[in-house]
Amino acid sequence: MYRGIFDTHSHYTDAAFDADREELLSHLPQEGVSHVMLCGCTPEDSRRSLELAARYPHVYCAVGVHPENVADLPADWLSQIEQLAAEKKVRAIGEIGLDYHYEGYDAALQKAVFTAQLRLAETLGLPVILHIRDAMGDAMEILHEYQPRGVIHCYSGSRETAKEAVRLGLYLGFGGTLTYKNARRAVETMEWLPLEHMLLETDCPYLAPVPHRGTRCDSRMIAHVAERAAEIRGLAPQEIIDTCRGNALRLFGIAD
Repeated sequence: MYRGIFDTHSHYTDAAFDADREELLSHLPQEGVSHVMLCGCTPEDSRRSLELAARYPHVYCAVGVHPENVADLPADWLSQIEQLAAEKKVRAIGEIGLDYHYEGYDAALQKAVFTAQLRLAETLGLPVILHIRDAMGDAMEILHEYQPRGVIHCYSGSRETAKEAVRLGLYLGFGGTLTYKNARRAVETMEWLPLEHMLLETDCPYLAPVPHRGTRCDSRMIAHVAERAAEIRGLAPQEIIDTCRGNALRLFGIAD
C-alpha cells in the first residue's frame, strides 16, 4: 500500500457519497491518503465543504464559484466567499475558471466572476484551483494578467500551453484521465512536466481511473494515477506520490 497520498481535488459533498461519506473520509488515512482538498462550486457548496473539513484533521477545502454556476448568484456571493475564506481550514479559492464546453454559456459573465475571484485570492494571499475547459485561450490571457499562484486541475491542454503555465509558476493536476486510452495530450505533458509542478487529484466522485472507470471515484484510486505517471516517467509510484505531496503542502501552506 502506498502512503502519503494528497488528493488535491475532490467533491465529497456530492450526493454520490451520501450513503458512506463519514465512514469513507474517516478511514482514508488508514488506506494511505494523508490529505484531501475539497473544492467548492457555489457559496453553499463551499460552506458545506468547510463544515466537512472542520470534522477531519486531514481534510482541507477551497471555496469559490465554478464557471458552470455563475448564473443566478446572490448579490453578495463574493462577500460570502470572502467570509468563508477567513476560516483556517480554507487553503485556496476554487474551483474557479472558465468553461465553454456546453452551449449557452455566458463568456462575459464567466470572465467577470473568474477575475473577481482572482482579485480576492490576491487580496487574501491564497492560491487558486483552476477549472479550464474548452476555454484555454481566454483563460491563459487572464492568467497572464493576474499571475496567481495555483493549479490547473485535470490538465488536458497541449504541452506548449503546459510550458506557458509553468512559466507562470502554476502547477498542473492529473487524475484518472491520465490512465485513459485517449489521453494522448495528458501523456505528452506528463512526459515533459518538471516534477516540481505536478499534483495528483481525483475530482471524485468523477473520472475514476482505469481499472475503475465508470464507477464512483474516491481518493484511494489516486494509486492508479500515480502508477501510470510513474510508468510514463520511469520512476517508482511512491516517488511520484511523495513529490506531489510535497508540492501540494507548499502550494496550500500546510505543515507536513
